[in-house]
Amino acid sequence: MGVIEDLADALARDVLEAQAELGDDRFYEKMSKVLGELSPTTQEAFMTSVRVRLAEKRGRDFLARMLAAKRSGGAAPQAPRGPDSGH
Repeated sequence: MGVIEDLADALARDVLEAQAELGDDRFYEKMSKVLGELSPTTQEAFMTSVRVRLAEKRGRDFLARMLAAKRSGGAAPQAPRGPDSGH
């Protein structure tokens, strides 16, 4: 990664970690606005890192629930369906 991506990713990691302490699960949106006022490039790199990290967390949570359901004999959770997924 380049300097912008490295800095934005480190900030994204810290912001997502701080959200629980702040009690604001959308704090990253406020941070994005702060960044965008000075550097739209940094803002986009930050938001990319946030989206990737949130998606990875959601994926891991879904995997854990699937495995728990399989191991306990319970019903498997449904995967989200997108509006145009065709599934």
